[in-house]
Amino acid sequence: MNYTIPKQLLSKGSTNTKTAKNPIDTHILYLAPYNQNSLGINICPKASKGCAAACLFTAGRGRFSNVKAARINRTEYYLQDKERFILQIASELVKINKKGKALIRLNGTSDIDFISLLKKYAKLDVFTLNNLIFYDYTKIMGKVRKYADTSYVQTFSRAEDNENEMMQALHLGVNASVVFNGEIPKTYRGFTVVDGDITDVEMISYKGVILALKAKGDAKKDKTGFVVSVC
Repeated sequence: MNYTIPKQLLSKGSTNTKTAKNPIDTHILYLAPYNQNSLGINICPKASKGCAAACLFTAGRGRFSNVKAARINRTEYYLQDKERFILQIASELVKINKKGKALIRLNGTSDIDFISLLKKYAKLDVFTLNNLIFYDYTKIMGKVRKYADTSYVQTFSRAEDNENEMMQALHLGVNASVVFNGEIPKTYRGFTVVDGDITDVEMISYKGVILALKAKGDAKKDKTGFVVSVC
């Protein structure tokens, strides 16, 4: 076993510059993205070349070696003892729910259907946790459609290879995030653009808009088209 079991899997949003500004307590699960684990399993199955290179794993606190090590450790735990991992997440969610209103982002740096896994392994229907609002970014249209009629708020993440799917999501009334380099435009592809870097509340306050994110970390060096350049 090449991992240790952490006392806590969900990180408080107060450790993140953006989510620290959320008006509601926020809890986020950070794993090591893409295939950065000993098994080489891709936990971001729709990650494009540009997305993988520009991942938030290289931005903010994710740049620090101790933070990276903790995220890799959680990922090894998830991949090698999935049931125990999910049961621990379920326990933490139930405790948070008892304390009051909170935002929950289970895919801080991954793209996994945790809602289904919680039901499968922990027999937990997260939609019964009435104090919790679940939200995530995703590149998986199947997941967008699956939870379209639930309170699970998903934002479709545009990349250089999925703009057609992004348009499908927007026409469904789902928000889409676009990474820009330069000034944020007022519209993109005919849809209103909102600054998505202020807090995460914009993700749950709007429907069918573009959430603009500024290029951070290695994304500033993108040449793939993942980052949209604004003249």
